[in-house]
Amino acid sequence: MRHLVPQMAWNRQDPAAEAAGAAPRSASPGGPVGTTRRLCFHARMTRMIRRRHNGDLDACVAVLAEVHTHSGYPHHWPDDPARWLTPDGLTAAWVAETDGRIAGHAALCGPEVSRLYVAPAARGAGLGGRLLRAVETEATARGLRPVLEVKTTDASAIALYERLGWRRRGTERQDWGSGEWVMVHRYEAGAGRPADAVAGEPGGA
Repeated sequence: MRHLVPQMAWNRQDPAAEAAGAAPRSASPGGPVGTTRRLCFHARMTRMIRRRHNGDLDACVAVLAEVHTHSGYPHHWPDDPARWLTPDGLTAAWVAETDGRIAGHAALCGPEVSRLYVAPAARGAGLGGRLLRAVETEATARGLRPVLEVKTTDASAIALYERLGWRRRGTERQDWGSGEWVMVHRYEAGAGRPADAVAGEPGGA
């Protein structure tokens, strides 16, 4: 099973607003006809990134199921999703919380970033970038240069990683079994990245 990261999909809102990178709009109370204002669905939410505990696994599996239905990640649903989230060689794992509820996950296996995903409803708040930064920080502390693989069709994910300073190191055609071949980019973390990269990520992981 490849340790691929998921496609960074937009929440399904107004297509024009998505294309422009804007938040949904609604009429302003008491304003003139046609006046609109931005709605911020994340403004009052409390978010944090922390190490994953054993007691988090059930919630992590539940979120993974949502992601699989919404975005097709993981590519093949595992027979034992809790075991899939704890692969051999696991170095550390993290969760993202929104108002005390699990909303995302990431893992480090040696230098490999894997099992990175964010709940569809929690996207757009920068959680994917914050999870990735936690993994990068841990890898660097261990003297590792983190790497990851992503399908060449996951355009939003690719855009995010490159904005975060990750560098493409190669592309290969991989045999995923049963006659299925998939093109995959391999990325390596860069030495630096723009200060506002996380805030500008497209929809989160």
